[in-house]
Formats: sequence, structure tokens, C-alpha cells
Amino acid sequence: MTQAENSNSGNKSLVGLAIALGLIILIYWPVLTGLVTEWYNDDNYSHGFLIPLVSGFFIWKKRAELKQMIEPTGATIGLTLIIGGMAVFVMANAAAEYFTLRLSLIATLYGLIWYLLGRRVALAIWFEIFFLLFMIPLPYVIYYAATFPMQLFATKVTVKILNIIGMSAVRQGNIIHLPGYSLEVAEACSGLRSLISLLALGALYARMTQTGLPRQLLLFASTVPIAIAANIFRILFTAVGAYTISRDLAEDFLHELSGMMVFIVSFIMLFIWGAIIKVRKPKEGSPA
Repeated sequence: MTQAENSNSGNKSLVGLAIALGLIILIYWPVLTGLVTEWYNDDNYSHGFLIPLVSGFFIWKKRAELKQMIEPTGATIGLTLIIGGMAVFVMANAAAEYFTLRLSLIATLYGLIWYLLGRRVALAIWFEIFFLLFMIPLPYVIYYAATFPMQLFATKVTVKILNIIGMSAVRQGNIIHLPGYSLEVAEACSGLRSLISLLALGALYARMTQTGLPRQLLLFASTVPIAIAANIFRILFTAVGAYTISRDLAEDFLHELSGMMVFIVSFIMLFIWGAIIKVRKPKEGSPA
């Protein structure tokens, strides 16, 4: 096939993809509007507005390279993903199971790309499609099941650190009792809220700074303990402020400041750990 024929075939595939995307938007319109509403109303997922934009930007940057890869030969796998995604859409819609319903959108989208543009394009943008998962809110049953254990863990560790540095602190459930003051580690302070946003940031940072999938996965997985450690630092910072300065200051200014510090401390730790991983270059001849 000549270069002109390749270009013509690629243009037809892109037109087909544009039409298919229009149909998908029409079919999934209630799902998309529900997602946007949840991003707007729930601070835990306000980062959802940025996720599609980031994915789209990275795909746009590779547009020239991707156009050369178009070869619509991914019929089997692509069609399987499309059929599977639409089947899940029908069943999840009937059961009003929104998490699975939203997952079916990404599966169907990826199937369309594989079917119309081919295997090479689909594999070249796997990360951009995977990244879209971070825009989907967790099911509430999972969110609340994880929240309380994280509250207790953060409370236990904070009390131990306070005792080590010489402060009198006693734990009662998720409440830290200090002399003349009690600090409650509420659901919002469990660390799960920041963890969800930091996982998306960690995935993006790992993809941009690390070479090789093993290092990228290692840095991404490290986001979890880093986010938990940063949240414990936040609670510790607030507790020390309440004990040494003022409880009013701790409940107002320090509480707001410590919320921002979670992301600052987390990103600094992520940056340092990413630099450590990066300097450990693979041996000559081994894949990067």
C-alpha cells in the first residue's frame, strides 16, 4: 500500500472514529452528565474535571506519531471490547450500578479505538485511556469501608508519635485526647480524600519521569504509603499546634493550612523517591 493510500485509509478511520464517538456520547449522555454533577458536588472528585483534559492533551501531543500507526486490523479484540462494554452498559443500567456503568464507557471507548485505528494505536495510548479511570468516583460502599480503618490507623500512629516526642496523648477510637483539648480525626481527615487525588498525580508523575513500566509501577504504588504518611503528618501538625499554641488556631488556620500541606509534603516525597528510582540506571544491554 502506498503512502497516499495509507494516509487516505487513516483519514477514513479517523472519520469513522469521530462518528462512533458522537454515537457513544449520545448513548452515554446521562452517564457523562452524572459524572460532571458528582465532580462539581463532591470535593473528593473535583479533580475529575482535569482527567479527560490531561488524557486528551497527551494524545494530542502524539497525534503525528499516532496517525502513522493507524492500521485497522484490531477487529477481534476491538469488537470484543465494544460488545463487552455495551453488554455491561445494559446490565449496569438495568441494575442502576453507576460505578460499573461508568467503567463500561472506558471499555467501549478503548474497544472503538482498537477496532477502528488498530492494535498499534491502541497500545500506544493505553496510559491515556487507563488514566481516565481516575475520573470515576469509587462506589460509596468501598469508600466508607476504607475510611474508618484509615481513620483508626492515622489516629494510632499519631498518638504514638506524640507520646514519643513527650506529649501526653491518649487515643479513644478516632479521637485524640490532649491536655485540655480533644482532636477528632474525622472522615475527611482519614486520608482517603487526598489519596484519590494523589493516585492520579502519582500515575501522571510516574509516566512523565520514569523509563520502563516496572519503575513507573513502583513509583505509582509508592503513592499510597506516601499519601498515608503525609496525612499522619497533617494530623500531627494540627495536634502539636493545638497543644502548644491554641486550640482555636488549630481548628481554623492550622486545619486549613495542614490540608494544603498534605499535597505539598506528598509531592516532595514523591519527587525525592522518583529521583532515587531514576538514578538507578539499568545495566547495559537490559531494557530500560
